[in-house]
Amino acid sequence: MALIVQKYGGSSVADAESIKRVAKRIVDTRRAGHDVVVAVSAMGDTTDELLELANEVAPIPAPRELDMLLSSGERISMALLAMAIHSMGFEARSFTGSQAGMITDSQHGAARIVDVTPVRLREALDEGAIVIVAGFQGFNRDTRDITTLGRGGSDTTAVALAAALDADVCEIYSDVDGIFTADPRVIPKAQKLDHVSSEEMLELAANGAKVLYIRAVEYARRHGVLIHARSTFSSAEGTYVLGEGMKNPREAEGAVMEEPIVAGVATDFSQAKITVAGVPDVPGKAAEIFKIVAKSGANVDMIVQNVSATGRTDISFTVPKADAAAALKALAGDQTEVGFQNLIHDDQIGKLSVVGAGMRTHSGVSATLFEALSAGGINIEMISTSEIRISVVLRDTDLTEAARTVHTAYGLDGDSDATVHAGTGR
Repeated sequence: MALIVQKYGGSSVADAESIKRVAKRIVDTRRAGHDVVVAVSAMGDTTDELLELANEVAPIPAPRELDMLLSSGERISMALLAMAIHSMGFEARSFTGSQAGMITDSQHGAARIVDVTPVRLREALDEGAIVIVAGFQGFNRDTRDITTLGRGGSDTTAVALAAALDADVCEIYSDVDGIFTADPRVIPKAQKLDHVSSEEMLELAANGAKVLYIRAVEYARRHGVLIHARSTFSSAEGTYVLGEGMKNPREAEGAVMEEPIVAGVATDFSQAKITVAGVPDVPGKAAEIFKIVAKSGANVDMIVQNVSATGRTDISFTVPKADAAAALKALAGDQTEVGFQNLIHDDQIGKLSVVGAGMRTHSGVSATLFEALSAGGINIEMISTSEIRISVVLRDTDLTEAARTVHTAYGLDGDSDATVHAGTGR
């Protein structure tokens, strides 16, 4: 008998029929002799609809009340799922995040998990029940308020529960069959990966891959949780995300896995570029600029500084589009003090990233990328690298074609189109 944590996203529980299908899968796992804990998201687009409703009522909703509102979506899902399991003759108990012992800090809308005390969950498991937990939410002990974890919060909930309960595996279910070499909605010929390292998955998630969220992958890596990304709509095995020292459950005893040179290609349309033009080329100015940006709350990704020939230089960097206005306002407010000439905002960009642990030991990876883009007549505006990643910024109108071209250049195309069952990737 194993303890299995399962997470089902919004597309997996989008309506009554979907909930019954998920309930059957959970019951089948229980019938196989396993203990089951489930983290569930809100149904379909419920969270987005609640956000829209809140913004209609109040232009700037109070953070505490917004968390109270948004956390209701997962409570609806958990109760309906428990009811469906009961109707199949199995005991199921649903728990909110606070009842499940999901303790967070006090940051409404983007709370971080600080502890998990699953006392009631263990009691329910010991009594033979299937446990259903509302994802995306927790409880702060100091304020005694409900909090939400932000986007991807249900993934993080599932991984945190798996770590706290010492589960054998954390299964993350979505409407795709696993983790692919690219988004199958962008590149139909993308292939499902048998396994991927947590290091590679972190890079893919950070650079636009949406099948797993970066916070959940980081939590899993830190706490040694085995993730299995798979489809709600198929019984086939998906993709295992392996932390350091973990063995692929599919591999024969003693087999040695060889790292692929490139694991995948990720695309990101959510970035904007800000150029601080005419910056005095003296020590300390870059520090001033990025201190201002940091205070605005913007998260900087890529940075490029031009070579100075006139005593002044341009510094360009990318931030999420949602953060750009705050960063621009903060910089404009300190323009005289910093001494730059003007600001340029460009939100018509896209980021293409190539990720693979095999880059450490194979030459020519960069050359393949740049040759493919050159052959496609696609211009590169910025370049950033890590040990296992190369990212480039392009025009957003070029990004999809660039991704397809690069995917083919690395030999990642499959023989047939990938299946996306519900069309969202979640």
